[in-house]
Amino acid sequence: MAKGFSRATGSGSGGMMQHIQRLQQQLAEAQAQLAEETVTGTTGGGAVRITMTGDQKCRSVKVSAQLLLSAVNQALEQSRALASERLGPLTGGVPF
Repeated sequence: MAKGFSRATGSGSGGMMQHIQRLQQQLAEAQAQLAEETVTGTTGGGAVRITMTGDQKCRSVKVSAQLLLSAVNQALEQSRALASERLGPLTGGVPF
């Protein structure tokens, strides 16, 4: 027998297989429980809420409509400014 290992008396390979099967069953049960449990992360005083299961599946994403509108409008303004910067010299000041 390898150094540092000892054979459990009376258990034999049948006892080891039963132990492995119990561990597999416990693991499957724990994974099933994780799939049902959820955690929620929030930011912006609750303006953004993400809920995930224990097995890393996203259940929901909630974003404040006002926060979303504000971000869209800000991106739109930046896009217009960029287009004006790039196309303005080509159009000679004529609005596009």
